[in-house]
Amino acid sequence: MKLQLVPARQGVLWVRHGFQVFFRQPVAFAGMFAAFLFAIFVFTLVPLLGSILLLAALPLATLGFMIATRASVEGRFPLPRAFVEPLRQGRPRAMAMLKLGLVYAATTFAIMWLSDVVDGGALDALMETLSSGKTTPEAVAQKLGDGRLEAGLLLRLGLATLLSVPFWHAPALVHWDGQPWGKALFFSTVACWRNRGAFTVYGLTWMAVISLFAIMANLLFALLGQMKLIAFAAMPASLIFSTVFYASLYFTFADCFTADDPGESTGGPESSDTARLISDITHTDKETP
Repeated sequence: MKLQLVPARQGVLWVRHGFQVFFRQPVAFAGMFAAFLFAIFVFTLVPLLGSILLLAALPLATLGFMIATRASVEGRFPLPRAFVEPLRQGRPRAMAMLKLGLVYAATTFAIMWLSDVVDGGALDALMETLSSGKTTPEAVAQKLGDGRLEAGLLLRLGLATLLSVPFWHAPALVHWDGQPWGKALFFSTVACWRNRGAFTVYGLTWMAVISLFAIMANLLFALLGQMKLIAFAAMPASLIFSTVFYASLYFTFADCFTADDPGESTGGPESSDTARLISDITHTDKETP
């Protein structure tokens, strides 16, 4: 597959495409996300091993949402079986996906360990304080006042963001282009870097959407005099935004990569005229300078 460059404003369209494809089949995508949450719940029931399996399965989960979005764009009904479809594409690709998962899990644990070293366990202490039934505002304030807590949180956020770059497109490159796991990580990093403007706008757009919703919800419930209802509105809104985010991931891949030879069937977006179908449902064309 060939790397494409897209303008920065494409980041806004990725978010918009995510909402459009979600509202075309909201029940289907809600079912996908419910299956995803159920799998997380099952993994958390298994001590230690469950955490490893959960982290190792995350690249497969993001790919599952990409497959579901592509199915919706092509007029098919997305089903939770999309999460296991990549494992049915032959042993080489299944093994590459397994290696991606193990590398992701190992790297995540390394980030968690390093962050714990930096904050000296301040985050764990805060979480224990919040989860205890006898928490006082003074105790929480004391934990929040620990200077190491901010350093640890910033390190976690920064390293997690860096980790997402090589894994952003890697599962899709393995699945649709048959790339080895190492090569997929490399080209995912290159694609994100070359299109950093679009990804920056993509992240800022999501921040704007969530902030706008929070402002509007606070104003509405303030006018109604029912501020206590904000918590009830926040839960379904967070589920919808999370689902739409995962639904939008496919469009970032479809814009950044295309078949190197239009006549060659790679199984990727261009080989099945997905780009044309995306244009049909969004009424916008992909732009490549």
